[in-house]
Amino acid sequence: MSRFKPIKREMNYLFPPSMHDWLPEQHLARFIVEIVEPLDVKPMERASGTRGSAPFHPALLPSILVYGYATGVFSSRNLEHATYDSVAFRFVAADEHPDHDTLNTFRKRFLKEIEGLMVQGLMIARTMGVLKLGNIALDGSKLNANASKHRALSYGHIKQLDVQLQGEVTTLMELAEAADNETIPDGMNLPEEITRRGDRLKAIAAATIKIEQHAKERFEQEPADYQAKLDTRAAKSRDRGKPARGTRPVPPVEGARDKDQINLTDEESRIMKVSGGGFDQCYNGQLAVDMDHMLIVTTDTVQACNDTQQVAPILKQLKALPGELGQPVHLVADTGDFSEANVKACGEQAMTPLIAMKREAHHLDPLARWADPPPLKEDATEVERMRQGLLTRAGRALYAKRKCTVEPVIGIIKAIGGFRQFSLRGLEHVKGEWNLVAMAWNVKRMFVLAGSCRAATA
Repeated sequence: MSRFKPIKREMNYLFPPSMHDWLPEQHLARFIVEIVEPLDVKPMERASGTRGSAPFHPALLPSILVYGYATGVFSSRNLEHATYDSVAFRFVAADEHPDHDTLNTFRKRFLKEIEGLMVQGLMIARTMGVLKLGNIALDGSKLNANASKHRALSYGHIKQLDVQLQGEVTTLMELAEAADNETIPDGMNLPEEITRRGDRLKAIAAATIKIEQHAKERFEQEPADYQAKLDTRAAKSRDRGKPARGTRPVPPVEGARDKDQINLTDEESRIMKVSGGGFDQCYNGQLAVDMDHMLIVTTDTVQACNDTQQVAPILKQLKALPGELGQPVHLVADTGDFSEANVKACGEQAMTPLIAMKREAHHLDPLARWADPPPLKEDATEVERMRQGLLTRAGRALYAKRKCTVEPVIGIIKAIGGFRQFSLRGLEHVKGEWNLVAMAWNVKRMFVLAGSCRAATA
């Protein structure tokens, strides 16, 4: 008799196995199904067609997407394969196998509705007792677009390329009209060569129009950015008691610049400087995180490289959240978000800003760490009052929590979750995909918090 357990791969079961036997009781896949499937998907149901074969239920596909983004599976093809290869995905998909085209079409079609599902998830977190808005930390991170930076053309290069292609077309036309065709190299098809260059000229003409349109939109926004830089410089001057160092900000200039670029694969993405050095084709993803429970309460995705203009849209989104989630009290952000306008905007939303105005020294004097700043003057500005709040012991303690709340969320999403590049293209699509990433993070975080609650009550 063999001392090993027999291999029973060909065994037939008397009764069909239950999917509930496939996974442990405390498994992320079970939790995601419990959270996502009961959500209100009536808008998706109404949008589903009535012709043809019966479609997959709108509650099933979001569960697959959320579990995929929570476990580092983002490609629609990989999601399809996982419904065959992974026991957990089979459980989430109820042993169905939506193909990659179905998953990708659903993801792009219902991005706005998925944003609504994220808010419903926050309401569930509130019911579970793991969310109450109070202290909000804001940060941004560059995320790669689904496009290569080598498919980008600059405005200056386009002008040079236009002259070059026009000259080549002229040369080819003269060659075609020549009476002596013996000068045409063997194998050259003149009509094809001329058509190819004509198509390129049309493409760069369209790119030129778009770059000039982007330049016009940028010029409409640049005065606010310019004023924000002046405000930052003036605040530093007041803080130091002497003129700020560095070059004075340059006023905006109208018109396209030679370095302005457009990407032929995803024209709404932008070349941005990335951490670690170098440049890449990116979007700027913003996250507002509840500092008490590390849940993402709202998101945004923008084309701007800097974060200065991103505070006002986030404040508007926070205001639009259901009142049952609570009232945000503090907004904590780093120096990239500072401007006098942003400080005033927080005050208008009844939020206390704690936005760093400059890089602070890491090693304070021992007595300074336990001392509060001197009282303010009666005519102190809003920026000066915020600066006062940052220097208090309570303010320093709250701001210090930023680096262990919002920054770890971004780091875990990118480094551990593996989400460094969008799968979709276009600004509106990547906004929706970033919401999907946030929803997946929230459900995964709620799973951890729920486990902590169970352990505490055991």
